Amino acid sequence: MKAMILAAGKGTRVRPLTYDLPKPMIPVLGKPVMAYLIEHLAKNGVTEIMVNVAHLHEKIEDYFGEGEQFGVQIGYSFEGYTKEDGEVVAVPIGSAGGMKKIQEFGQFFDDTTIVLCGDALIDLDLKAALLEHRRKGAMATVITKEVPWDKVSSYGVVVTDKDGRITQFQEKPKQEEALSNFISTGIYIFEPEVLDLIPSGVEFDIGSQLFPLLVEKGLPFYAQGRPFNWLDIGSVSDYWEVLQNVLTGEVNHMDVPGIQIEPGLWTGLNTSIDWEGTTIKGPVYIGSGVKIEAGSTIIGPTWIGHGSHICEGAEVVRSVLFEYTRVLNDVTLHEMIVFKDYSIDRAGEMKHSSEYSSDEWLNARDRRRSRRKEIAEETDNNLEKVNA
Repeated sequence: MKAMILAAGKGTRVRPLTYDLPKPMIPVLGKPVMAYLIEHLAKNGVTEIMVNVAHLHEKIEDYFGEGEQFGVQIGYSFEGYTKEDGEVVAVPIGSAGGMKKIQEFGQFFDDTTIVLCGDALIDLDLKAALLEHRRKGAMATVITKEVPWDKVSSYGVVVTDKDGRITQFQEKPKQEEALSNFISTGIYIFEPEVLDLIPSGVEFDIGSQLFPLLVEKGLPFYAQGRPFNWLDIGSVSDYWEVLQNVLTGEVNHMDVPGIQIEPGLWTGLNTSIDWEGTTIKGPVYIGSGVKIEAGSTIIGPTWIGHGSHICEGAEVVRSVLFEYTRVLNDVTLHEMIVFKDYSIDRAGEMKHSSEYSSDEWLNARDRRRSRRKEIAEETDNNLEKVNA
């Protein structure tokens, strides 16, 4: 069995994380979300995987290589071009366009193939899904989930008849226009004939173009609503919720890394926690090389990335701190994601560190600002002495 992972998008709804990371590389419990996908595919007997890449493609390719560490073979299809001066320009060509490019290059889709978005955690029984796909004689299958009506506008909406055959597909409709609250999870099963429907050399999308075409032509196009965990990182607020669920143990087969030093508290190697006046209520993960000063408060579910520094009097409540974050004295971060120079609250509102009236956090590896403060204080003291 073969698979393709869709990984060429820019991930605009997950900015600022995707300023520096391609969306499939966003970490969950310290590991890229796409790594969980590949491990799941391997567990289900899928050993040949193609990945279309564009935005920050080298970070995906450098991490996964050719797949040896996962026991699979991984190939890549870059979408873009190289300028005469050697600059590489990423130009995504749509999810279906990416499939067509791969097919025209090497005929990868010569058998039934699973196609998945690279930004979700799943535990779907792929073999059972494939069996039902073949039993129905489907040319294409979409794995669906029921979601609350106020969420439908974020997804492709699936309408079926009593036999599960798809009669209509709406790509991200307004809530009042949605004909169903069953949505596409971004997990598809395709027969090779589907590739013949995709035009060559143009941008073409699976949800907004290929699926309506399948419906229009009356081809055997089915939905499967299966029981499985599906944690979608579609937006920053989704990402925050996923990490909260994972840390509270609501997701099977996902264990917090590190060593559990007391109930609800896990640490990496060489952490330093001054317990004098410090309060930590789990579930909390404290990464390797993290320093927690006396008088700090950390309330879970919270993830503190490696190399971070929580200064005296700081409070970190239900938050996610990426690696090397220094939270300054007496600062409170409440339901925040902190990524380099940006913070994102639970609702997805993003702020640059410069928008705060005073420093809230710094790069824990950068000592220059704190040193400048010390120099300024020394200068003030010297001036006072001279004036005296």
